[in-house]
Amino acid sequence: MAQAVEHHKIAIIGSGFSGLGMAIKLKQSGENDFVVFEKEGGVGGTWRVNHYPGCACDVPSHLYSFSFASNPTWTRMFAPQPEIKNYLEHCAEKFTLMPHVRLNNAVTSARWDEDNTVWRIQDQHGKQHTATMIVAGTGGLSTPSYPNLNGVERFEGTIFHSQDWNHEYDLTGKRVAVIGTGASAIQFVPHVQKQAKKVDLYQRTAPWVMSKPDRAMSWAERNLFKRLPAAQNALRKSIYWMLESRVLGFTVNPRLMVIAKRWALNHIRAQITDPELRKKVTPDYTIGCKRILMSDDYYPALDQPNAEVVTTGIQEIKANSIVTVDGEEREVDAIIYGTGFAATSPVPKGVIHGRDGVDLVDSWKDGPEAYKGTTISGFPNLFMLMGPNTGLGHNSMVYMIESQITYVLDAMKKMRKENIGYVDVLPEVQATYNEAIQRKTSGSVWNSGGCQSWYLHPETGKNVTLWPDFTWKFRLQTRQFDTKAYYLQPAITSHSNITTPNTTEATA
Repeated sequence: MAQAVEHHKIAIIGSGFSGLGMAIKLKQSGENDFVVFEKEGGVGGTWRVNHYPGCACDVPSHLYSFSFASNPTWTRMFAPQPEIKNYLEHCAEKFTLMPHVRLNNAVTSARWDEDNTVWRIQDQHGKQHTATMIVAGTGGLSTPSYPNLNGVERFEGTIFHSQDWNHEYDLTGKRVAVIGTGASAIQFVPHVQKQAKKVDLYQRTAPWVMSKPDRAMSWAERNLFKRLPAAQNALRKSIYWMLESRVLGFTVNPRLMVIAKRWALNHIRAQITDPELRKKVTPDYTIGCKRILMSDDYYPALDQPNAEVVTTGIQEIKANSIVTVDGEEREVDAIIYGTGFAATSPVPKGVIHGRDGVDLVDSWKDGPEAYKGTTISGFPNLFMLMGPNTGLGHNSMVYMIESQITYVLDAMKKMRKENIGYVDVLPEVQATYNEAIQRKTSGSVWNSGGCQSWYLHPETGKNVTLWPDFTWKFRLQTRQFDTKAYYLQPAITSHSNITTPNTTEATA
């Protein structure tokens, strides 16, 4: 007997800020025929799976949150991970999303069915689903990046990535090697240094680090925000415009970054006493070329007697040691990867197949690209949130996510009104849009700053990650769905081999 196929109008993949935000706005618009696939055991996305010591946001919390779900009780200006996770869980409960969420249930395959104009989805349990539309909210920083190290399989100690932090492993008295100096590493290194006997930090490229203006939110402030939401909204707007001004140095005139460089160099001088260590941690590229990090305890941790910054490359990993290319061997009990994520490869190969069975990854011959970071030619009714060239180096990603959600909701509204079965962005429109993106980014600090970063595709050198302009301009682009940029297919009246469940089954 053939397996019944569960059909929904919208399938959302992921339950971080993108997936939950999309689900909330669907509910608020009166749409309840949707399902949220989540591979983890709870909602929260990256703020659930990243739980390393010191994990926190580097955008002020009053802005790094939904505009339609303010939280007056943030305890700090920059919220720690548990608080952000709790906020997202609260949003899922407040807006009654959990009946729609399938936990511990990853999407293993999504294929476009041209005859029935639906997406055919298979979950990790082998169950079949169909959906008229897919909204992918998997995020760009969801796949850990691992370095290719010779002999790592011979290592007999403990080894883990920051995203898969081993809380059961006691670092007390251990010799720890930290590989990588990304945003995660600068947050967890101070905690490791306080516990370990010795910390060797293997640094390929020094990051620019600036002071983090973090502080506790007072009881009076939180009480004011509870009683007077307009006060919190005013703070949110002031933070937004302060951060938005930073784009001037990134894309308009990189020479303006000399001011930020002066602050960062003063930060090094104020926090590190050893002249040789100062040289090691001082970058040799334009500030902003790679992600600017914020911390007030990273440099002091490196300045301690039990910490050493190793700038010589790794030659091989042995059973209980690491050998650098100069022949020096350092004994080690544990290796922790602080090497970040594969941001230029946001979707794994073999999962999403569009028209004519084309794999999404194969369609990106020169690196990921999309129209307005949201739709991809040849993949009808597929909408990506936090897609190519929507990342930010200066402001809150939640602002970008909400802009894309508005675009997707308007697409759905116009499709319903005009009886459109599916939309597929025209290839020439997508190409023209991305040519403009690359022209805009060509003079930016990311392309001309003299560094290699995860912003740029490793093979083509294209900026496939960041939005190279003011975020309010992106919001203007996405305030309405532009049907003229798309091929529009009229809706068909029935689908074969699809069983539509009742409301209880659809949302259980």
